[in-house]
Amino acid sequence: MALSYLHYDVFTDEPLRGNQLAVFTDARGLETGQMQKITCEMNFAESTFLLPCEQPGTDIRMRIFTPQNEMPMAGHPTIGSTFALAQIGIITPGARRFVFGLNIGPIPVDLEWTAGALSFAWMTQATPLFGKVVEDRTEVAGALGLREEDLAAALPVQTVSCGVPFLLVPLCDRGAVDRAVLVPAGFSRLTEAYGLNLPIYLFTINGSSAAETAYSRMFAPGFGILEDPATGAACGPLGCYLMQHGIVSGEAARRMVSLQGVAMGRPSRIHMRIGGSSNAITSVQVGGKAVLVGRGELLV
Repeated sequence: MALSYLHYDVFTDEPLRGNQLAVFTDARGLETGQMQKITCEMNFAESTFLLPCEQPGTDIRMRIFTPQNEMPMAGHPTIGSTFALAQIGIITPGARRFVFGLNIGPIPVDLEWTAGALSFAWMTQATPLFGKVVEDRTEVAGALGLREEDLAAALPVQTVSCGVPFLLVPLCDRGAVDRAVLVPAGFSRLTEAYGLNLPIYLFTINGSSAAETAYSRMFAPGFGILEDPATGAACGPLGCYLMQHGIVSGEAARRMVSLQGVAMGRPSRIHMRIGGSSNAITSVQVGGKAVLVGRGELLV
């Protein structure tokens, strides 16, 4: 069987930056185990497999895999697959919205066009679920090879989900973010103590004059991803966390950016716009660009 795929770099408009994605544009006939093996073969953080729609109110079915497991939803696969579908003409130029059927349910994507080409896509995520606060900050720091004083003193370490839960770890400055390393023994202790075998999204808040709201990294050993250069599924939770804890409000909450992947040499800009207020978040969107960098056939 010959499977065609498109290779995108996502959350960037420059090749060889952002997060890599393989989009298999016609996955009919593939079994779940084959999709998982193909994703391991591609060796990107994630690959997507597109199928005819199965749910009312959706335009296409999409399955998303990391090298280790299938995901209920994810950000850069949704944004990148949107650009792929526009590239091959499944999404018609000028369309304002396209709806994916994911394992979590229907996920709408709002589309922006320039000169007939897709230029930006906004993925809608679920409104947030704020989970437990991790009180043992020494344990958190140890899991990241840091000191307790590297954690931002006024902000909690907390789990937040907009479809996929993440442990959000605020750090005091960019230097601390860059110094962080995942310490397997420390991560295991944290997992055992709190029952949190979750991806870790660490970040620091930039000043009000900066082009980006946050500077971030993400570790996900449970997904088979040592480090991810761009994590859209974490940025819905991040934007909600920043609103919930009073870091942003009003119009500023609708124009946030997380700069991620710098430490990997793959800088990515992930846009967030959160509606409502700290007491009642009503809408969550994560957006960005993507650039086609390759195409090919996999013979399986």
